Amino acid sequence: MSRTDHRPLTLRDVSEASGVSEMTVSRVLRNRGDVSDATRDRVLRAAKALGYVPNKIAGALASQRVNLVAVIIPSLSNMVFPEVMTGISRVLEDTDLQPVVGVTDYLPEKEEKVLYEMLSWRPSGVIIAGLEHSDASRAMLRASGIPVVEIMDTDGTPVDAMVGISHRRAGREMGEAILAGGYRRIGFLGTQMPLDHRARKRFEGFTQALAKGGVEMADHEFYSGGSALAKGREMTQAMMARSPDLDFLYFSNDMIGAGGLLWLLEQGYDIPNRIGLAGFNGVELLQGLPRRLATMDACRAEIGRRAAEIIVARTRGEMVETSVVLKPQISHGDTLRQP
Repeated sequence: MSRTDHRPLTLRDVSEASGVSEMTVSRVLRNRGDVSDATRDRVLRAAKALGYVPNKIAGALASQRVNLVAVIIPSLSNMVFPEVMTGISRVLEDTDLQPVVGVTDYLPEKEEKVLYEMLSWRPSGVIIAGLEHSDASRAMLRASGIPVVEIMDTDGTPVDAMVGISHRRAGREMGEAILAGGYRRIGFLGTQMPLDHRARKRFEGFTQALAKGGVEMADHEFYSGGSALAKGREMTQAMMARSPDLDFLYFSNDMIGAGGLLWLLEQGYDIPNRIGLAGFNGVELLQGLPRRLATMDACRAEIGRRAAEIIVARTRGEMVETSVVLKPQISHGDTLRQP
């Protein structure tokens, strides 16, 4: 069944290879109609040998939907989102639905473009990171007529459904834990807030907790670009040179926190007594560090799983909870004193 030309395969090719009519081939490939097991097997083996892939666009013209779920996330380099994708994929792999990914780089205008292109293919559902979108993006989501699940954040009002954590509460709880550990000279190191709304909300919750405890933020530093160990080392060195009396550093994510931890250990700091540290996300890859970094798990895989379950249930016409608020836990590790 080898072919030397490069024209697109058709039902006729599968029909000729399997020795059955095109109508029968169509019924088998769409899993419709009364076809014997022997005939079905012959058609499927012929299609596989040829490398035939059905034209889903033709079917979508009638159904107005394709079996795709648009997953729109801000980054693939951020270690958070691959785990979210794992949760989504594990649910969808048992269905006819397939995830297709679009990346926005945290830019509202790029999110509009990605969303426009994704929706033009008439997917069966949308999973999109965050609750903050441009007016144009929100209008497209509302008018899509399909299930929409906004993920990672619950501090706001969703277009349709949402699955995530409260980042304000996460920041507040970490601030309370730091104060409970006896730390008072606290610095914050994190990403630029206008681009990362979830980091901004954690910062807001964190500063509220400090204020309630009668403590002012002693120093802070923001950066742009991707999170990396080198960035954490660089920022920590600069902050400690500027504010050497700090006794705690709170990082907006574990990657820069790990860089800060390594630099402080190299300088001989007594951790967590002279200075403590904490990050955010609970990145498992960092468990091999000389000290376990205090952190808070963002429930990434569960967020992906619950979001995909909502999409699957809604496409089947089933009633399902549309506001899922997960509760991450603090891990004190070796860098945050416990009261």
